[in-house]
Amino acid sequence: MGPSKSIAGSYLWRFDTQFLSAGVLLGARKGMVREIRVSTISFTGAGGNGSTEDKIERNRKAAFELLEMAALDKPDIVCLPETFTGLGLEIKEWFRSAEVVPGPTTEAVSKIAEEHGMYVVCPIVERSGDRTFNSAILIDRKGTVVGSYHKIHPTIQEIEAGVSPGTNPTILETDFGLIGFAICFDMNYRSVAEDLKAGGAKLVFFPSMYPGGLQLSIWAHDMSFFIASAFTGNGSAIVDPLGRTLVKSSGYMQIISRPINLDFEVFHIDYNYEKWPAIKRKYGSGVEIDVAEPEGVFALYCNMNGITVEDITKEFELETRDEYFKRAEEKREEALG
Repeated sequence: MGPSKSIAGSYLWRFDTQFLSAGVLLGARKGMVREIRVSTISFTGAGGNGSTEDKIERNRKAAFELLEMAALDKPDIVCLPETFTGLGLEIKEWFRSAEVVPGPTTEAVSKIAEEHGMYVVCPIVERSGDRTFNSAILIDRKGTVVGSYHKIHPTIQEIEAGVSPGTNPTILETDFGLIGFAICFDMNYRSVAEDLKAGGAKLVFFPSMYPGGLQLSIWAHDMSFFIASAFTGNGSAIVDPLGRTLVKSSGYMQIISRPINLDFEVFHIDYNYEKWPAIKRKYGSGVEIDVAEPEGVFALYCNMNGITVEDITKEFELETRDEYFKRAEEKREEALG
């Protein structure tokens, strides 16, 4: 989670209902196809000597060049790594990299986001009043700040340096659905993942100073959402709701990009697989049934306008994995008397 003398990853979020309106949810109910392109950037920092301000400015310049390169894939949303302006700085320097929102970094990112019509997850050290947070700032296609997530679980090193922990999850609205955030050390706390799931996030961004590895797949599989990580080294990844890694960055390719379909649900095979032929006969290529046989689950994706996975679930009386596990537990309790 970073060298001992430099800042490690952190985590904060809040669940603020004022960010949630009916627009996105209504669009999904009407059957809007929700395939989007997601990109993330791996970035280790620009390096070099000089003052703290010089190092921060070099990091900004290098990261913005990568952001412009990522925009060539025409993504709907791009995620930068954790506190990217402070990479390579000693802990005291890193803390001094904190800035207000709007500030020099978010204003520059806003211009790039607006120019390319894309959302950007912009992780920085944020100063808010008399407190400092490790934050992920969401900027929309028009360059407007949508909201910020404050890392809930900063590392000991961060707290000792003066970083305040966040208190609640943040789930923010986009024009393609609800997204959530976790930052670095947050991934060690299952309650964070459970809150993201409970809040309705179908896509979670994970800017981090450690890659996450198996934890990414566990979170995605257990919580039934996509995860897109942006790591400060090689190994950023996009993972699907069945826990499968779709793409991973390398030393040769710092930017990764994949289309994903957010109109999906995860089901257990039991009591459902007999209905697959009828679903395919009616909807054909309009649906995709992605089976993970070793885990006994499948994901159902809808590729059609005018109808959603929720509609198909009701039509064929499918039982989601969560509903099935709940029913099984109730049956067990009944048997115990």
